[in-house]
Amino acid sequence: MHNIDLLIDARWVVTVNNNNDVLEQHSVAIDKGRIIEILPSSVASDRYIAKTHHQLGDKALMPGLINCHTHAAMSLFKGFADDLPLMDWLENHIWPAESKWVDEKFVHDGTELAMAEMLRSGTTCFTDMYFFPDVIAKAVNQSGMRAAVGMIVLDFPTVWAQNADEYIEKGLRLRDEYREHSRIKTIFAPHAPYTVSEAALSQVRMLSDEMDLPVTMHIHETQSEVDQAISQKQKRPLQSLNELGLVSPNLIAVHMTALNDDDIALLAENAANIVHCPESNLKLASGFCPLGRLLNANINVCLGTDGSASNNDLDMFGEMKTAALLAKAVAADASCANANDMLRMATINGAKALGMSDEIGSLEVGKAADMIAIDFSGLESQPVYNPVSHLVFNTGRNQVSDVWVKGRHLLKARSLTRLDEDEIISKTRAWNDKIASHQNNS
Repeated sequence: MHNIDLLIDARWVVTVNNNNDVLEQHSVAIDKGRIIEILPSSVASDRYIAKTHHQLGDKALMPGLINCHTHAAMSLFKGFADDLPLMDWLENHIWPAESKWVDEKFVHDGTELAMAEMLRSGTTCFTDMYFFPDVIAKAVNQSGMRAAVGMIVLDFPTVWAQNADEYIEKGLRLRDEYREHSRIKTIFAPHAPYTVSEAALSQVRMLSDEMDLPVTMHIHETQSEVDQAISQKQKRPLQSLNELGLVSPNLIAVHMTALNDDDIALLAENAANIVHCPESNLKLASGFCPLGRLLNANINVCLGTDGSASNNDLDMFGEMKTAALLAKAVAADASCANANDMLRMATINGAKALGMSDEIGSLEVGKAADMIAIDFSGLESQPVYNPVSHLVFNTGRNQVSDVWVKGRHLLKARSLTRLDEDEIISKTRAWNDKIASHQNNS
């Protein structure tokens, strides 16, 4: 008998390993935050004495979801400026609102709200791109979640920095502070090719190469962005980025709706990564990311929600289903974007893009115990023929009962254990009243 911290029995253990194994009536043994064995439940209790033993009943245990693109603090702008095209939404509504309201308190409170929503939706790790990344990192640290915090870069002044050099300098200070942190990683996050100069992007590329850090950026979000670049530079944005050396395994290209065959070949050739944000793209009418063609080209595609201001939620289960259905319609192929593809996009593919696949993204011996439990016992979940298909096409975020990060129980029977739900709601309502009052009076 071995003494361990945690033993979890589940009807199904959805591993998302290389074979996509789904193990029935199995248990996961965890000690010091890591998975030490996955074994039949019938023998687990004879092998281990656990400080805590969870018997999940008719639940599926799976890796925590990885949301590869968020602007978490923008949760406080949820529903603020709906039904508008991207550039009108950005230039005439979001950017003015940000200049009015965004400060350290806004970012802290908005990030807390987003993390609470994400945990209750089964997300254990997220990638963020927003102002005051130092505040974001502190909030993540307190929450117990895992995150890749973006070192944002822009050419123009904002509340966070005055120019690209200052953004980069502040970002590198943040990286130094969190370099040894077990749950927080920093990555470069230049906003987009049309808001960051080639000189600044060259500096980012040099630092990315030197530190072997990912670079996440909005790229080819709309056809008009591509058309404008061709008009100004006689090149597609991806071509310009490639000439700067940025199209590489470290690139995490977000949105990518306007792609031609040459773009896809370039991405595949250089082993770049893509974040698909289907619901945000649909809501802003930005276009359709050609997911089927990307998967056929063996490009690593992961999944993101974008911010709540353009979605309007952080629900990765909803995102998986939307992505799958949209891909099938765009490709005119019902076999495109199958359930295993989607589950991998929401877990292990995101871990690979972030350089974290040795740590998270699947349930395997040696990895961190970042896991979620999904309740399949309800009437709406019956019958269950294929648990993976069920997770993608039938499951809602309200079925997430429990969440662990590094073996720590952050959501227990739908209740947050480290974040104060009542306090978060109270602070959010105060922001709602303040912003709505100004909006009504302007």
